Amino acid sequence: MNILKDNFGRRFPYIRLSISDVCNFKCGYCLPDGYKINKADNRTFINTQEIGRLAKALSELGVSKIRITGGEPTIRKDYLEIIKIIKKNSGIKKTVITTNGYKLNKIAKNLKDSGLDGINISIDSLNSKTFKQVTGHDRLHEILEGIQELQKLNFKNIKINAVLMKGINDSEKDFKEWSNFIKNNEIDFRYIELMQTGDNLDYFQKYHISANKFVDFLNNDKWIIQTFGKDAGPSKNFIKAEYKGKFGVIAPYSKDFCKSCNRLRITAKGDLRLCLFLVTGINIRHLMQKDDQIEELKDLILNQLNYKKESHYLEIGETGLNKNLSTIGG
Repeated sequence: MNILKDNFGRRFPYIRLSISDVCNFKCGYCLPDGYKINKADNRTFINTQEIGRLAKALSELGVSKIRITGGEPTIRKDYLEIIKIIKKNSGIKKTVITTNGYKLNKIAKNLKDSGLDGINISIDSLNSKTFKQVTGHDRLHEILEGIQELQKLNFKNIKINAVLMKGINDSEKDFKEWSNFIKNNEIDFRYIELMQTGDNLDYFQKYHISANKFVDFLNNDKWIIQTFGKDAGPSKNFIKAEYKGKFGVIAPYSKDFCKSCNRLRITAKGDLRLCLFLVTGINIRHLMQKDDQIEELKDLILNQLNYKKESHYLEIGETGLNKNLSTIGG
């Protein structure tokens, strides 16, 4: 079986599949003015039949994990059907979703019943005032209620992501609040360094801070770094004996970050992106139209890996095609 492997020896068992670039939140680092239709691109979002063929092709290329992203994926009415379609492929061992959790308290059981294997929820602060400042919505209580609903259903593999921002959620008080939160909760919490995109330069310059600040807190608090295999990806994870949850750090500006890259991205309109910050992409949707195109689709994806670069070059200001992260799911 051909597997997804680039010229630098990196393997790609993990795909981030965006199913919508629409989002109902107004996060300052992503969509501060809310979602706006791109009138220059009138293509529709990929449909369930196309996703089914894509998932089959990816499974046959050795992909074992697909993360459904957005925008906000649960805005689509057929998001549960999409989960089930992906899970029909025996090679896909993990089907997971990233969500802002805005209606999690209402859809927790549906997610559990769909067979979903994991969920990442974006919560930038446990302080409701700060949460509203960042997202434009006062819905922290509902989201936390949704997490509790998942836990009542014995749903495993719950993760929380927060974008680390200077002066907003980077104090020792913030770190300790999360530490207390995961102590008795089997939940993984990860800080992600704020990343520069095409239209957030001012925001980036004002709020970016190195993830080393959080790592220093973890080291001082005697957290122990976990080691994983070669294909584990770029997240650094930390454990502590008396804690049920774990901490994680994603630091794209750190040295050698891209050496452990294990993922490719596909946009909601069917473009393959080899990197979050690549300046080019290729549309593969035309090969998702018929069942007899799957071999051709696989060949195209395999061939594109010849063009994957060794680094994202984010550290020198290369932000690629993305005006904001809603177009490709972060």
